[in-house]
Amino acid sequence: MKTTATHLSLCFILFSIHTIPLLSSAAEAPPPVLDISGKELRAGVNYYILPVIRGRGGGLSLASTGNNTCPLSVVQEQSELKKGLPLTFHPVDPKKGVVRLSTDHNIKFSASTICVQSTVWRLDNDESTGKYFVNTGGVEGNPGSGSISNWFKIEAYGSSDYKLLFCPTVCNFCKVICRDVGIVVQDGKRRLGLTLTDDVTPFPIMFKKA
Repeated sequence: MKTTATHLSLCFILFSIHTIPLLSSAAEAPPPVLDISGKELRAGVNYYILPVIRGRGGGLSLASTGNNTCPLSVVQEQSELKKGLPLTFHPVDPKKGVVRLSTDHNIKFSASTICVQSTVWRLDNDESTGKYFVNTGGVEGNPGSGSISNWFKIEAYGSSDYKLLFCPTVCNFCKVICRDVGIVVQDGKRRLGLTLTDDVTPFPIMFKKA
């Protein structure tokens, strides 16, 4: 599997699919994201991302995919009994302690791996399939064009659930697509990827403090 070598390649490909104008900052803070206990998610605190729908796998973890050992891909555990690995959320404004809806965040696994890359989420283009998958190896912080592929949002989904969205607004001149993050089955593994086609739907999730 080949992934894009630079953020510029990814930005160009995303722009060629669909563009949106940069979203301006909201005057009021968006609502906070709540865990399954009804408490606000806090930046830097460990949580599990768990599926709302039972019987289709468990929490999120890391795995090698394709022909590459590294970087590791973000995957859903095959067994619904497994919670996966804990993660932390880091808002674009490091001074903010609450994780909020519609806000750019770095998402980072709290785990050690065999790869030298970081465990920060990053969106990559699989040139062999034309699909976009969530891998690790991203850069934490440093918002701007150089980190455009490393930012994800949490959005409300239904009355009480959530979903993940790739729609970074950390660059005031970049134009990118806004797509939900869903589950893409590849080689028997349930990978996180963008919903570019109708056969990939948003991944309903909830959060549990680790």
